[in-house]
Amino acid sequence: MTSEELLAVLAAVGHAQRLRIVAELSGGRMYVSELARRLKMSRPLLYMHLERLEKAGLVVGSLELSEDGKALKYFELAPFDLRLNVDTILAAVQADEAGPPDADATPEPTDEQGIQDVKGKRT
Repeated sequence: MTSEELLAVLAAVGHAQRLRIVAELSGGRMYVSELARRLKMSRPLLYMHLERLEKAGLVVGSLELSEDGKALKYFELAPFDLRLNVDTILAAVQADEAGPPDADATPEPTDEQGIQDVKGKRT
């Protein structure tokens, strides 16, 4: 886990409404309208919170059709075990320092390479 991923998880659980969503989904998967009713929250606001939780990998959404052809969006908890300690932070920072696994990433120029300004002159 990189520090960016760690921060996304911490931000996702660092909000009271999102903690309530996780608590409600601990009983099993639920479609958005039912979840919104139980939490007394508007669906647009709920979707915003669910998006943050999904991006952090804490919930998973799936679209299903009901018998009458209505599209229902279901969400459920993804398996996760959140532990924050010095080792977690060190591992995240070390993953950042190791660089992206993507070979297509463009490295930043070093001092030896110089940096060109907007007109293409070396600075």
